[in-house]
Amino acid sequence: MRVLGISWLGLAVDDVAPMRAFARETLGLDLDHEREDLVALRFPNGDRLELFGPRGPRAPGQFDANEVVAGFVVDDIALARDELAAAEGVELLGEIQTMEGGHAWQHFRAPDGRVYELNYDPAR
Repeated sequence: MRVLGISWLGLAVDDVAPMRAFARETLGLDLDHEREDLVALRFPNGDRLELFGPRGPRAPGQFDANEVVAGFVVDDIALARDELAAAEGVELLGEIQTMEGGHAWQHFRAPDGRVYELNYDPAR
């Protein structure tokens, strides 16, 4: 597996509103999409910041060990998932998830006990 970079950062927050305002007004990030207690923003280079409120959608175990989750971008998520499945001390959490536009991600627990994700962005 070859990780190309960190393309996504997920933050568990108590209240998305002040962080949404900070990200938009102070950091100048563009709003990608939002729904109840979830705000997704984009950096100018296409990287994403997602804010997860207490009632927002969360993958099982996503923020159990830490309130910050980093996503590592890969060029072949299926192959990268297979490599994770074979790795010592790694636990896959669910299946590969997909969304419109070809984006895909896979959560996993690393040997340090924290949850991370692999993600695929067809634009990269």
